[in-house]
Amino acid sequence: MKMFDRQVSLGLIIASREFFNGTLALDARRDVIAQLDKLGIGYHILPVDATNNGTVETKEDVRKYVQLFDEHRHDIDGFVVLLPNFGDEIAVIETIQRSKLNVPVLVQASNDELDKVDLRGRRDSFCGKLSVCNNLRQFGIRFSLTRQHTMDPQSPAFREDLRWFDQVCRVVKGLRSARVGAIGSRPAAFNTVRYSEKILEAHGISVEVVDLSEILGRIGRLYDTDGRVHDRIALIREYQPMMNVPEASLLKMAKLAVVLDEWIEETGVVATAMQCWTSIEEFYGVAPCTVMSMMSNRLLPSACEVDITGAIGMYALTLATGVPAALLDWNNNYGEDPDKCVLFHCSNVPKACFSHMQMGCQDIVGSTVGFENAHGTCVGRIKPGPFTFARVSTDDLSGRIRAYAGEGEFTEDPLETFGGAGVAHIPDLQRLLHSLCANGFEHHVAIAHARVARALGEAMGNYLGWDIQLHNA
Repeated sequence: MKMFDRQVSLGLIIASREFFNGTLALDARRDVIAQLDKLGIGYHILPVDATNNGTVETKEDVRKYVQLFDEHRHDIDGFVVLLPNFGDEIAVIETIQRSKLNVPVLVQASNDELDKVDLRGRRDSFCGKLSVCNNLRQFGIRFSLTRQHTMDPQSPAFREDLRWFDQVCRVVKGLRSARVGAIGSRPAAFNTVRYSEKILEAHGISVEVVDLSEILGRIGRLYDTDGRVHDRIALIREYQPMMNVPEASLLKMAKLAVVLDEWIEETGVVATAMQCWTSIEEFYGVAPCTVMSMMSNRLLPSACEVDITGAIGMYALTLATGVPAALLDWNNNYGEDPDKCVLFHCSNVPKACFSHMQMGCQDIVGSTVGFENAHGTCVGRIKPGPFTFARVSTDDLSGRIRAYAGEGEFTEDPLETFGGAGVAHIPDLQRLLHSLCANGFEHHVAIAHARVARALGEAMGNYLGWDIQLHNA
């Protein structure tokens, strides 16, 4: 089951210190469970009577917490540390350390009330959070912070922090064990899509490689009358309107889709990057764009031009958002507006990213291999609304994974072009473009219609150890 298909589950650690009011933990417990239930996030927590108010403080408490988390270790994607009072930092550290779960950790501390800072009512969580974070740092445990130093667990602000942490956990979990499919070889003219398998593997990401000849060979063994092929033709017809697309081209697309689905099932890849020009058009007679678009639309990201790290960026966005991602070019300026540009591809953009679309001919490739061999591209306007952009890149010179992410908005500004395109407004765009050029990033960028740049930054930078730049996020 892929990470975006299942519910995130969190281990809840409620900390206390003996000379503070431990019953405050009961309110924190109730409030955080209510928040998680509203968000559809799962959780594992000790029964309230397992320890004093269900908190962790003593070594025996630690043992019980660790036992609980060990029983659910394959189901826990992150920890939330709740500090209804100062908390015991040693107990927190031992619980996380002894669990041996390398997952994200979110630290929350509750507000004091001005009329309840007497000996009985005070929390001192404000101070306790500093102690817990100091110890996490001492022990080399990476952790995340709420946007405000202290906040009430029942507050809307904390609910948004939990939603953000859910995204962080999804990205971390998904990318640590991702398997990406490279279908064919990269275009000879594009050094820009080269990548390092070894660097990716050092970070837990593997690449499954298949030659395009194997895919075409499997297609050759597939009968035109196969029921799966006819079912796929029906799905393609339903997917988008068509402009003068021959039946023979539809048949080729359907066969390609069936074979790719078989190979994806066999290999367990979560995303693909495909040799989309010009071999498949010249030697098979169809553009694979619609097939790739349909895969991305059902949350199996598929990148153009064997851009493996582009596919990883798409997958990261899909993990964080739960919606389809596209791979586009930073392609054109938009008149004289320094904060607008045209994002474009020729295209395999998923249906969910379009305001309108239809199947057409890949005009660029068709001009060299014949237009009759280039049917299948997705033509339309990318829908308006906020979006996140992201790029992942392997850097052989440093041996590191580098990335960037930011947010903008697709507009309804007029645009007359072909392929799949949209006008993007990105504040301080010129500074961003200067940075991309200065740091040698690729011309491809992944996008998804949601605001998740901060979550990507936290997941990739803090937990995965990648070098990531955030633009205005």
